[in-house]
Amino acid sequence: MTSATTRSSDRAVSPVFLGIAAIMAVTGWAVWTDFADSPGVAVFLFVTAAWIVSLCLHEYAHARTALHGGDLTVGAKGYLTLNPLKYTHAVLSIVLPVLFVIMGGIGLPGGAVFIERHRIKGRWKHSLISAAGPLTNVLFAVVCTAPFWLGALEGVPLGFRFALAFLALLQVTAAILNFLPVPGLDGYGVIEPWLSYGFRRQVEPFAPFGLLAVFAVLFIPEVNHAFFDAIFALMDGLGVSRTEVACGQDLYRFWTEQYPECTALLDR
Repeated sequence: MTSATTRSSDRAVSPVFLGIAAIMAVTGWAVWTDFADSPGVAVFLFVTAAWIVSLCLHEYAHARTALHGGDLTVGAKGYLTLNPLKYTHAVLSIVLPVLFVIMGGIGLPGGAVFIERHRIKGRWKHSLISAAGPLTNVLFAVVCTAPFWLGALEGVPLGFRFALAFLALLQVTAAILNFLPVPGLDGYGVIEPWLSYGFRRQVEPFAPFGLLAVFAVLFIPEVNHAFFDAIFALMDGLGVSRTEVACGQDLYRFWTEQYPECTALLDR
């Protein structure tokens, strides 16, 4: 019997995703080998491509978990192909997160795969579907920071080390923001099945504005400082210093004025 779960075309990896992954690999090699005349451009392309890859895998994790939970429509919608153009809101899932990285260097939670929740039975399944996306960011954060806390970066070019530190910051912030129990974010989706029906109905109208509310709060200086102090304390615990993150962001935003201390480190 042919269905959304058995057609191979519904699960074939998209050429769009493969192209983005290829850009990540080639530019990562260029950063590693100092092949590029302008390391900033190579770092920008490498980090941006890697960030988009992680966003695609974030959405894939939601869709794949939903498939096993009972929503057989995700295949026909193209969510299992890793093609970002198939998302319900490509702007929310890809464009805005990339713009936020370019402007401010923070991992904005994306999110736009439409799960037909009525097809899924059991509160644990609903919670797991919501958690699957940010858990992918956690996994990316572990992969990005592992060379630091394992002390495996001896001899690694500083440009690549800095780029990896900045990419790790994006994954850590994305995971933390996604797990906030705020309506509209995955963290709320994890706890929502366990809340009363009346409470869910009251909160539902505010869900589209949850992410905006989070960023409005983060614009409060005291909250912003506390948030990033906590982020950098976590990064320090993982062996990634503020200097490495700052120099990675400095390289990434190559069109802005470069910090002298980062330039001096790279020129050694």
